[in-house]
Amino acid sequence: MADSVRIDKWLWAVRVFKTRSLATEACSKGHVLIGDIPVKPSRMIKPGETVRVRKPPIYRSYKALAILEKRVGAKDVQQFMVEVTPQSELDLLETQKDMQWISRDRGAGRPTKKDRRDLEDFFGI
Repeated sequence: MADSVRIDKWLWAVRVFKTRSLATEACSKGHVLIGDIPVKPSRMIKPGETVRVRKPPIYRSYKALAILEKRVGAKDVQQFMVEVTPQSELDLLETQKDMQWISRDRGAGRPTKKDRRDLEDFFGI
């Protein structure tokens, strides 16, 4: 095992991103932070560093326990990183999921009778 590896490669290897090109793109756009500083895809990561990744609407935080270059199975990821996202951020994510069904897409037409009844039940009307 290496003592450091590129951040985009590590994010792909621990399954934060589905492809390495998505990890590289996120780094280039400034969505990946180490120490509150946006990093380039070529930045080397070492064990013990905390990485923050913007996955809208929140930042997820991961602590690197070990470094790897090859992608591992989902069951083995917990040996290489641990998620340290604050509970307040996760609560915001849950709130966002709950509010998602309330909004309607523009141009989706009028709500059906069932939609209206569901809204009335939700708001207690």
